[in-house]
Parts: sequence; C-alpha cells; structure tokens
Amino acid sequence: MELFNVIKPSGNRVPIVISSPHSGTFFPEDIKRRIKPDLAAKPDDTDWFIDTLYDFAPALGITMITANYSRWVIDLNRDPKQAPLYSDGRVITGLVPTTDFNGLPLYDYGVPDDAEIEERVSRYFVPYHSKIDELLNELHSEFGKVLLWDAHSIRQFVPGIRSEKFPDLILGDNDLNSASSAIIATAFETLNKGGYKLEHNNPFKGGYITRSFGNPGGNFHALQLEMAKINYMDDSETAYNKERADKMRTLLQSTFENLILALT
Repeated sequence: MELFNVIKPSGNRVPIVISSPHSGTFFPEDIKRRIKPDLAAKPDDTDWFIDTLYDFAPALGITMITANYSRWVIDLNRDPKQAPLYSDGRVITGLVPTTDFNGLPLYDYGVPDDAEIEERVSRYFVPYHSKIDELLNELHSEFGKVLLWDAHSIRQFVPGIRSEKFPDLILGDNDLNSASSAIIATAFETLNKGGYKLEHNNPFKGGYITRSFGNPGGNFHALQLEMAKINYMDDSETAYNKERADKMRTLLQSTFENLILALT
C-alpha cells in the first residue's frame, strides 16, 4: 500500500495544492491486529469521502495529495513533537491516537510506546509532509506564490470535543496568520454565499499542516476547511449522499475558481 496518492492536474496547472490527510482507512497488519476489530473495520474518525468530494479539483489545474493510512496509524495533522493544538480543555486526540474523539480506547493490547511512535513518525508522517513541501516549492518556483488547502470533515456532533453541533463549515487560518488577508477574504466571502453556517477560526483554526506550511510573508498561503459530514453524507453520516455532495461541490468549485483568480 502506497503511503499517499498524488493526483496531478488534468487542466492547466495552477498554484494550489489540496491535502486530504484523514481520508485514508488502511492499517498495517501489525497495527490492525491490536486495535479493536469493530473499530478497525470502520474507523469512525475518518474524513470519509473527502477525496471524492474534491475530485473535481484536478480539472481546474489543482494538485491533490490524499493519505491512504488511517489517522489512527498516525495523525498527519498533529505536531510531531506532540505539542497540543489547543489549550481550552477540549479533547484532543494525539499524534498516535489511543482513543477516538469521544475517549473510547482503540487498542485491545499493545498500546504504542515512545519508540513505536517515533518509528511511525519516520515511516508515515515525514514522507507525507515532505511530499507536501516538495509540491508547494515546485509550484512556488513556477508561480511565485502557492496555496495549500487542507481538507477535513467531522461528524456534526462530537460530544467529546464540543457540547453543541458544529457549524456547517469552519475556515481556519491560524487566527489570520497562515494566509494573506486577500486570500482569506476570497475564500471566506465565496464560502459565505453558499447558504451554509460558516465560522472563521472557531472552533478550529487549522491544525499542524496549516500552521506549519502557512507563511504568507513568503507567499506560501495555507487554509483549512473543516466541514460537518452531514453536508455531503446521509443523516447517519456513514454514506455518501450525492445530492448534498453535489451542492457542496458546486460551492467548493466556485471557491477555487475565485482563489485561482486571486493567485494568478
């Protein structure tokens, strides 16, 4: 199993990379046999179908990178030094999670120790981030600027993180620090026309990927979009719903069309 997929543009290339770090579901066998079988069979914290939702992007000239391994193998959007992303008391799953979002233990036995975590960082985390860095630098060299869009989704209600339902869409830019004001405004204003409840940096302001790759002073811009799964999945948030997804895809495509204009 490849660690990730890189989908090259089918249209004229533009300076945008979409990352989907949590859409993978694969477990190496030595890890899978230690995780509770019902959880390994359907890892609920997966960003289900996000890679499908965004599959219009290559025709716009956008490069995509999608992870194949489950975030329960390693979370590609956490600090590899395990510094917490937030300090407001919410549940935050770790770099190598041992529980799901609601605190349910994942492992029947053999919880990873520090040595195994370090090995997983080397085997799974570093290659994904190195590839993003390579893709961004290649586009930056060609265009003089580049945008990384980190694509995520979450159940509408996760009591372990928040006592109320999440907004439909949450645009994160590390409190205005990971992208220029013009890029942020273009994304926010277009998303705000879709008829969805949109929040900005609340309750998510971008994870490690957004924060580490965003350097607007150097024309490296990074945004994260968190999306409630109900907006493209069925009411159980377990199956893809084409009608809902098509509506969301229309808004996302419009957003990227405007971002392309802002960048080129």
